[in-house]
Amino acid sequence: MAVAEKKILSKLQLTKEEILNDYRLACESREASILGRKEVFMGKAKFGIFGDGKELAQIAMAKAFQKGDWRSGYYRDQTFMMAIGVLTLEEFFAQLYADTNPEHEPATAGRCMNSHFATHLVDEQGKWLNHTERYNSSADVSPTAAQMPRLLGLAWASKLYRENPDLRPFKQFSNNGNEIAFGTIGNASTSEGMFFEVMNAAGVMQVPVLMSVWDDGYGISVSQEYHTIKQSISKALKGFQSDKDGKGFEIYEVKGWDYPALLETYRKAAAACRQNHTPALVHVTEITQQLGHSTSGSHERYKSPERLEWERTYDCNRKFKEWILENGIATEEELEQIEKEALARVKQARDTAWRNYLKGVKEYTDSALTLLQEAASSSKLHAEEIAAIVKEFKETINPIKRDAFRAVKRVIRVLRDEKDLPARHALVEWVKEKSAQAHDEYSSHLYSETEESPLRVAEVKPVYSDNSPLVDGREIMQNYFDALFARDPRVIAFGEDVGRIGDVNQGMAGLQEKYGEIRITDTSIRECSILGQAIGIAMRGLRPIAEIQYLDYILYAVQIMSDDLATLRYRTKGRQKAPVIVRTRGHRLEGIWHSGSPIGMLLHSLRGMHVLVPRDMVRAAGFYNTMMKSDDPALIIECLNGYRLKERMPDNLADITVPLGVPEVLREGEDVTIVTYGSMCRIVMQAAEELAALGVSCEVIDVQSLLPFDIHHRIVESVKKTNRLVVADEDVSGGATGFMLQKIVEEQGAYRWLDSQPMTIPAKDHRPAYGSDGDYFSKPNVEEIVDKVYAMMHEFNPAKFPALYE
Repeated sequence: MAVAEKKILSKLQLTKEEILNDYRLACESREASILGRKEVFMGKAKFGIFGDGKELAQIAMAKAFQKGDWRSGYYRDQTFMMAIGVLTLEEFFAQLYADTNPEHEPATAGRCMNSHFATHLVDEQGKWLNHTERYNSSADVSPTAAQMPRLLGLAWASKLYRENPDLRPFKQFSNNGNEIAFGTIGNASTSEGMFFEVMNAAGVMQVPVLMSVWDDGYGISVSQEYHTIKQSISKALKGFQSDKDGKGFEIYEVKGWDYPALLETYRKAAAACRQNHTPALVHVTEITQQLGHSTSGSHERYKSPERLEWERTYDCNRKFKEWILENGIATEEELEQIEKEALARVKQARDTAWRNYLKGVKEYTDSALTLLQEAASSSKLHAEEIAAIVKEFKETINPIKRDAFRAVKRVIRVLRDEKDLPARHALVEWVKEKSAQAHDEYSSHLYSETEESPLRVAEVKPVYSDNSPLVDGREIMQNYFDALFARDPRVIAFGEDVGRIGDVNQGMAGLQEKYGEIRITDTSIRECSILGQAIGIAMRGLRPIAEIQYLDYILYAVQIMSDDLATLRYRTKGRQKAPVIVRTRGHRLEGIWHSGSPIGMLLHSLRGMHVLVPRDMVRAAGFYNTMMKSDDPALIIECLNGYRLKERMPDNLADITVPLGVPEVLREGEDVTIVTYGSMCRIVMQAAEELAALGVSCEVIDVQSLLPFDIHHRIVESVKKTNRLVVADEDVSGGATGFMLQKIVEEQGAYRWLDSQPMTIPAKDHRPAYGSDGDYFSKPNVEEIVDKVYAMMHEFNPAKFPALYE
């Protein structure tokens, strides 16, 4: 070995074998990108997006990544995932083909497009694995910068585990807070507000975020001058640079083709981040993108010939090869042999993955073809027509499961007049069996299917005695949260004004002083990353209560709730979870932005979360307990006007649980069923009293939870008795009332027992106006409910219920 070579290896603290293994990995990853792109163009995959041009930087980052660490990245990180040993080439191609077998594609079981990476955080029963013994990656999402909010929480968890001695027993989640949360993002996506919000928060909180920006100078076709001031994110964030007191970020800039500098940069950044929890930004410049953005188009459309030539020259793999040769570490022949072996290895992995994928498809297509042929040969009336369908199916190139279903269902329709034909019965059974299989492959695990599902939590009713005091609703919450924090050190609450003043409605008043800022803490005004904090620490075994101050402000967080939290379990087929509780307050109070009830929006965007709408604080406490016993995320909406209303304090407040999806009948009646929730319960109950004086007997039902909704179909039993249905709430017309009607009338089949047209009583379509009169004329009021329900009864029996306004 030459002296110069020895010096290089000594300086880098690497052996020749390690360097050549890095080169081999860079070559394999690049060939995987090239062949993956070709597979899409050949029609074997739908879409492809790859990490070409980023191989060397990711190899360097991987060397700083230790067991117990976390990644929150995006769809360019294939080389990194291969480098830490959690992604094989076979798995890479299996995801490209959308293989639904989790043994072949363990990250998402074929549910996400390619290059969406994840590791298992829980076992098949949903129990936490030991994260400190694993390389951990949170599950990727496609929306740009949406990986940032959870990154903050993943890093904050290290701080919590290090600084809270009560968390020391939970050793499967942390080794004294030594874990780094590595983030990755493309340069163009740093323009997103989520990036700046999280970077600011990480600097304020001083949590171990190590943020890498892969800077190739473009965002698809849009060049850097449109994205970033000074055309450099590290220059733009210069004010974030840590000061003499150590507050802020350590900021590094390094070229994406400079192997020694990349290694040194990541070693230095990770050391400070791990030891001192000093966040770091690594701005990796002069990144190239040899294959363009994705398979959707060529970058030759928008890059100049000079730029394309520059990218060929500064291709990190090419520069790595040049560096190896210049320093005498290996010969041209050795590297060519590695390149040849890399291509062969990738081709082998591709072929294996394709064969495995086809086996899963053939479970559908082969069995379908056998039954179709039997139907063609046995039909007395339609043999020729079925034979044509079979021929078309057999001639389909690379048939997929969809093709099998289409052919089978076409033949079943053809055989509708040969119902006794055994072949037809066999096809019907095939549809049932394969539909169940397809449900498991494509639609399972939206919610928890484990022993910790909230639907399995037993109900514990409130117990009252003569000594149960009548108190403000806020005191119910204070006492409940006090008991919760006392019994479970994993519970962390945070949000705007949650800490020092105990939230704006005093539900946690005095608890920060009692349990410390490490457990009950204020945040800045940043709803999106508050939600992200919750996701991250929940993924690391803690039990967050993330507060969004008012329901009106939840719009800032809805994107992350919808794209990340609500889909997490589904997009990993149950192998990741984040049991977050989002606490907020809504419904009627004052004005456009403090009396919101956009429930329809939430119901339509948060499937995968539970949406719970307690009418009072005792029920709210019961829902918190239920969710704390479960492993699913939930949004709990307390009544904004309920904190100073009087309630009796249950003797067993700390233990009560309210079951999900189980309505409560607040008032029994015979003439009409009125279904509502939240603050409307009080309004509807007052209206029911007045209607009773008019001879109308109302049955009032509080649904209590909207997702799930009335799982035992209690409401339809009421409709069978009353034959009339009214649904009332504070959302806009067609919002949550439309959702409830679909559930009751269609899903529960209540239309069979209706003698009158079902009625909705929503709020006006505009935001609520300010003041008491604004509230009265914007949202359903007692008089409106009385008038509309009475009008329904007038239509039924005009003699008994004469018109009020004629």
